[in-house]
Amino acid sequence: MKWEEVRTIYPNQYVLLEILQSHIKGDKQYVDEVSLIRTISDPREATKELLHAENGTVVYHTNNEKFVIHLRKRASVRGVIS
Repeated sequence: MKWEEVRTIYPNQYVLLEILQSHIKGDKQYVDEVSLIRTISDPREATKELLHAENGTVVYHTNNEKFVIHLRKRASVRGVIS
C-alpha cells in the first residue's frame, strides 16, 4: 500500500506499519510501500509502540504528507578500557 492511500483511509491517526519498500538518498530514507499493522488512537500508546518497534516496523502519523525517516549515524566513542 502506498503512503498516500494510508493517509486517505486513516486521516489524522497514528498507524503502526511495516516498511515493505524504501530508498535512501543522503541521510533520508523515503518510504514507498507499507503494510498497515493497525491504527493507534492514544499518543502514549503510539510512543510505547515506537520504542518497542523492531527492524522494519515504525509508528507514523498520517498528518505527515511524506513518509521520510531521517537517518542518524551512530556516534562512536573512543576510550581506554582499564
